[in-house]
Amino acid sequence: MRFATRYMVENWWFELFLPRLGLTRFAARGRTRRWQRMARNFFVLATDLGGLMIKVGQYLSSRLDVLPPPVTKELEGLQDAVAPEDFRAIRALAERELGMPLERAFAAFQEAPLAAASLGQAHRATLTPEAAADVGFADVVVKVQRPGIERIVDIDLAALRKVAARLNRVSLVSKRVDLPALAEEFATTSLEEVDYLHEAGNAERFGDQLADDDRVATPGIAWERTARRVLTLQDVSAIKISDLDALRAAGIDPAEVAVEFADVMFDQLFVDGFFHGDAHPGNIFVTPVRRDDGSAAAEAGRGWVLTFVDFGMMGSIPDGLRRDLRGFLIAVASRDGRRLVESMRELGVLLPSADTRELERTMSALFNRFGGVAFTDLQDVDPRELRAFANEFGATIRALPFQLPENFLLVIRAVSLISGLCSTLDPRFNIWNAVEPYADRLLRDERGGIVRSFADEAASTLAITARLPRRLDGLVTRLQDGEVAVETPRLDARIGRLERAVSRLVSALLFFGLLLGGVLLRPDDDVLGTVLMGVSALPLAHVLLSGLAGARSGR
Repeated sequence: MRFATRYMVENWWFELFLPRLGLTRFAARGRTRRWQRMARNFFVLATDLGGLMIKVGQYLSSRLDVLPPPVTKELEGLQDAVAPEDFRAIRALAERELGMPLERAFAAFQEAPLAAASLGQAHRATLTPEAAADVGFADVVVKVQRPGIERIVDIDLAALRKVAARLNRVSLVSKRVDLPALAEEFATTSLEEVDYLHEAGNAERFGDQLADDDRVATPGIAWERTARRVLTLQDVSAIKISDLDALRAAGIDPAEVAVEFADVMFDQLFVDGFFHGDAHPGNIFVTPVRRDDGSAAAEAGRGWVLTFVDFGMMGSIPDGLRRDLRGFLIAVASRDGRRLVESMRELGVLLPSADTRELERTMSALFNRFGGVAFTDLQDVDPRELRAFANEFGATIRALPFQLPENFLLVIRAVSLISGLCSTLDPRFNIWNAVEPYADRLLRDERGGIVRSFADEAASTLAITARLPRRLDGLVTRLQDGEVAVETPRLDARIGRLERAVSRLVSALLFFGLLLGGVLLRPDDDVLGTVLMGVSALPLAHVLLSGLAGARSGR
């Protein structure tokens, strides 16, 4: 709490108060040094306190896309360098959870931890022959929760709730986001993360979802050696995704990994709806694959796969929100300021009362000037131009009623991790260029889906129409045989009008289906699109002519 209060006051002084006195240049002069000092002090705080503070530092250390390298460098050690627990405490907890000695649960168990994380630590082990035969693998990694971590998480969450409540008293913050609600959302996610049975279920669901994806691998689960605070997974250790030297030594281009990683994460967010919410470098491996091993990746001509681990922090996106996110992505890719603002409104980022004309103009200017510029290229831009644009953009943002929608925390975290990790792999990586081809593919898929739905509807209508004469004939036969009582002598005329109405309805449906299909397909297939639009004239003619004939017969 002292740390948070100190740096909230410091940032208020330098970033808000001094600029109002006209001392913007003086306040900006030592910004990088101040942030570097704050990062260094936070590293000490996080390693001392452990728990959720380490996860906050891991997140910030991956934000190479928005934080200067001197700052992220100070926090990099939090990805791996967490002090391990005494093995005697780890053994006691694991044996209590599994209900048996480690010697009986495993054929071998390494006392030295493979990795120590914020909530637990991992040990390499070997399953007994019987257990290995059941699950199909013998080498495993056993995650054991840190003794007493639940109490530490409770204390961290209590502190986080207090910080959120204090910040929420600042009108500039409370207008944009309900910080107490955001803290509760983070609390829910964190409490789920300390339940390893929940994580095992996430791992199984994630593996099933990506079973047919030759770009991704996931570890198997040894359920018989898993409990609420012990998780046993297949050992899939490989090259850490941020180890650039090891990637190059294995003949793997880090720039290609960046593009593939972004595409895989986009699929999880915008198509599957179930995504890895903690994709920092410590949780992703690049696994080399032999070209002749018969795997799906080898058959696809790729010499490596992305292997995900640590499934405690996963996110789910409802269908409606996923559809709105796709619209947002397409707007960003097309660099359409007006469509982007509309998609932000659909997502709930903007309140319905917001006057968005100035935001549309500012976003269009942002796309036009910086839409194709990578983060590392910004150093080549005139600082005065950057400062002027930042001031204008900041004024627009402050004037509008922005808010952070509910259930959006993990989505924002995942997107920021994508950008940060890809910038680590390739300093020239441009998130704009990664979004454009992906959004183009989404557009093509949506067009195909619309055309397919019209085709299905037309086929269903034609099937009903094909059965209709037989049903009408049966009805007339029953009338002639006296099986149906009729109270009006003009039933035959009404049946005739019904037949003509149904026929016109079918023709109208075919006209709209063919016309819309042609319009949608024409940008991708000019010939087929034009043919469909031309053929649509035939059912339209039938609608018009049968309507005239019906009008004459009615007279």
